Amino acid sequence: MRPDVPFDGSLLHAVIDRLGLHERPLPTGDGLHRLYAAWCEAVPFDNVQKLAHLARRDPGPLPGSTAESFFTAWLDHGSGGTCWAGNGALYELLLALGFHAERALATMLAAPNAPPNHGSVVVTVEGARYITDASILSGVPLLLPSTQEGAGGACPLAWVRVRGGVTFVIWKNQRAPDGFECRFERVGVDAEEWNLRHQRTAAWGPFNYAIATRILRRGRATGVGMGQEYTITADGVFSAVPIDRDGRDAHLVQTLGITDSLVRALPDDAPTPPPPT
Repeated sequence: MRPDVPFDGSLLHAVIDRLGLHERPLPTGDGLHRLYAAWCEAVPFDNVQKLAHLARRDPGPLPGSTAESFFTAWLDHGSGGTCWAGNGALYELLLALGFHAERALATMLAAPNAPPNHGSVVVTVEGARYITDASILSGVPLLLPSTQEGAGGACPLAWVRVRGGVTFVIWKNQRAPDGFECRFERVGVDAEEWNLRHQRTAAWGPFNYAIATRILRRGRATGVGMGQEYTITADGVFSAVPIDRDGRDAHLVQTLGITDSLVRALPDDAPTPPPPT
């Protein structure tokens, strides 16, 4: 893996413009809030590129393994990525803009003894630390408390709690509309470990078999997965309706803005097998 090097200026300019910011955000608290809000409304969490890659049996690195490949695909096709790809690209964007950002290793607690399975980003700015996650898409950076117990940043879609010195983000999603725990294990993950954890998911991962997406629209989280199109309102209220393949594909094109040519190349959703033992 190459060392952390911000992507080139012309691509950075195109990304800032596509985010709707039109000028380079300064590495300040206000700049972080504006950048992350724009990201949450413009860059989806999705596994579209990954499913297409796996369906082709492509032996190369997974899509979004570099910031350049992630942002080029987003600019060309409107697609985002899963946690390693999306948060890896967000991390490098923050670095390129002069922010002090660190990769973080976390665990989405689908089971009490689940191993670390999630990559995130923590940013330090103006003496405060914030979680800015490209998968959770909370809409606002989530402030980390300075104490070993208590509450941190909060919004209707996600909030931070520290218990026994361990940080958790609890976030509302399709599988857990009342809140799903993500436990933060370690802040400070190098490029080699990050890439290794990303590439390992090619063999098995919860996003290798069926479409799963999330994006914010005017403060509302919306997406598709598990045969449903769902919405979580700005007040945190969850609703869902069943959809078929045509409805799934229409959501990808019309709501997420993914190109029709890429969507047509996707396989049908398939059941997720249990993880290998």
